[in-house]
Amino acid sequence: MSTSSDRTGAPGDYNHQETRDLVALVEAAAARVAADGEAAFAALAVPSSRWRQDETYVFVLDPEGHMHVHPDSALAGHNTLALKDVQGKPIVGGLIRAATAFPDRPAGWYHYQWPVPGGLLPRWKSSYVRQVQAPSGRTYIVGAGMYDDRMERAFVVDMVSDAVAALERGGESALAQLREPAGPFMAKDAYVFVLDLQGQALVHPGFPTLEGRDLSSVQDTQGEYIVREMLARVAEEGAGWVDYLWPKPGESASTQKSTYVAKAKLNGQWVLVGCGVYLADAPKQAAPAPKISAAEVIALVREAAAKLEAEGEAAYEELRRPGSKWFYDDVYVVVVTLDGIRVVLPPDPTGEGVDVRDLTDGLGRPYGRMILDVARSEAGQGWTHYMFPLPGGLFPTWKSTFVQRVTFPSGQPHAIGCGIYNMQMDRAFVEDVVQRAASLIEAQGRAAFDALRDPTGPFVFMDTYVFVQSPDGTELVNAGLPSLEGRNLLALRDAHGRPVIREQIDAVMRAGAAWREMYWYKPGDNTPARKLTYVRKVQAGPETFIVGSGIYSD
Repeated sequence: MSTSSDRTGAPGDYNHQETRDLVALVEAAAARVAADGEAAFAALAVPSSRWRQDETYVFVLDPEGHMHVHPDSALAGHNTLALKDVQGKPIVGGLIRAATAFPDRPAGWYHYQWPVPGGLLPRWKSSYVRQVQAPSGRTYIVGAGMYDDRMERAFVVDMVSDAVAALERGGESALAQLREPAGPFMAKDAYVFVLDLQGQALVHPGFPTLEGRDLSSVQDTQGEYIVREMLARVAEEGAGWVDYLWPKPGESASTQKSTYVAKAKLNGQWVLVGCGVYLADAPKQAAPAPKISAAEVIALVREAAAKLEAEGEAAYEELRRPGSKWFYDDVYVVVVTLDGIRVVLPPDPTGEGVDVRDLTDGLGRPYGRMILDVARSEAGQGWTHYMFPLPGGLFPTWKSTFVQRVTFPSGQPHAIGCGIYNMQMDRAFVEDVVQRAASLIEAQGRAAFDALRDPTGPFVFMDTYVFVQSPDGTELVNAGLPSLEGRNLLALRDAHGRPVIREQIDAVMRAGAAWREMYWYKPGDNTPARKLTYVRKVQAGPETFIVGSGIYSD
C-alpha cells in the first residue's frame, strides 16, 4: 500500500492526453464567450472546425437549461433541463450543477451514459464544463465531453471536493444526496463514502449494509489495514491518496485501487470523505492459484450430496470437521432444509438453526431465498451469486455457490451448496443463468420479464445480466441497459464493425443455442475487449424468444 498527499486535479494535471486536450478546448471556448459573448456562438457551431470534430464538440447552455450551441438540432435552441441518460441520471441539470454549485469552483466534471453519435449502445461520457460571464452580463456554461470508460485521478478529487463542500454546506441533509444513484456522487464504478474518524461507515452507497459498522479492521488482499491508513492520511495531511490491492468484481486477481480521502466538517465534527477507483493501467497481481475450480466445486457438492443421501444427519459431523475435504481455508459445504433452516455452517456454528429466507447480502439481495429457489427448481441444481464476507471478514465480496437438492434417507429434502469467493467469471455461470431464465420464460412467457429485470434477483450479478430479444432483433428485456428495451438492434455493430446482433440471431435460430463473440468497451477501459455471449432459443406458447448473457474474456 502507498499513500500520497498529491492533490491531482489542476487543469493540466491529468493522466491522459485526451483529457488534457478536452480541458484546453473548453477553456479556449469559454475565453471566447467571455470576450465576444453571444457573437461567439456561431463560430462554436461550425462543423469540422476546432470546436466540432467527430465525437467531440463544444456546447453552450445557460443556467436555466436552454441549449444555445449543440450539434443536435433537437437540442439546440431548446430547453434541455429534463434530459436524462439511460439510467435516469439528469444530464443537463448535472452539467449546470458542476459549474455553478460552488461559487469558488466555476468549473468541474460530470459523468453520464450516452450513445456515441449515430450509435445505439451507451458509453460513459465525461464532460468538463466552465461557467463564464459574457459581456452582456449573462451567464453561460461552456463544455465538451469525451466518451471515456476510464477514470482520472482528477475526476475522483473533483467528486470528493464536491462532497466535502456539500456536507459542510448542507450538513445531515447532504448525506441522502451521496446515496442517490442518479446523483453526481456516483460515476462509472466509483462512489463517494463517508466515515467518522473512528472508522464507522456513515454513508456507503456501494454496500449500504455496511453503514453503521466499524470498518477500521478491513484489510486488503495483502493484509494492510486500509481504513486505518485512510484515517491516518487525513489526520496527517487533511487529504491525500491511499493505494491498495483489491479484486475487481468478477476477477480473482487483485488490482491496485486508488482512493482519495479528505476531511470535512459535519455538524461540527470531522469526518472522512473518500472515493476509490481502479485507474487504467493500474498494477495488478498475478491471479492466485484457485483453491478450487468451478468444476471441482460441482464435484465436491455432488460427492457431499451422495454422502447425505446415504447417511443423512449422521454426515454432519464430518462435514464440519476442519481440515477435511469438506472444510478447509474458505471452502466449506453448507446444508439448508428446504423450509429455510440452515443446519450446517462449518465456519460459524452460531449460524446453524437460522432461517435463511430473509437473509440479504451486501447489496440487499435475498441470497437465502436464491439458494432455496435453485434447490426447489425443476433441475434441482445450479449456481447462485451474491456478496458475502470471507469467513472472519467484514467487507462483502462476490461469492459463486453451486447448489444441489438432496433427499435424506428420512425422505426430507435439503439444499446443499459450496461457494467460491472472488471467482473468475466462468462460462458455466453464464450457461446456467441463461438456462434458468429460459426455463422461467418457457413456464411464464412474458410474465417472467420483470423477474429478469430485478437487480436484486438471481439474473443480475457482477457485471452480468440476462437479455431477451425477439427473432426480428427487438430488445425486450435488458437489465443492464433498460433504455434499449423496445428498440430494434439488428443494425448494431460492435467496436470492430461486425453486425453482432444479426449474426447472433442467425446462429441461435439455426442451432438452438450458441456462443458468440463481440468486441466492446469493458467498464474502466477504453480499449475494446473480447466479450463472449451465450444465447438460447426459447419457445413460450406461440412466441419465440432469444435469451442470452455475456462475459468479458480478456
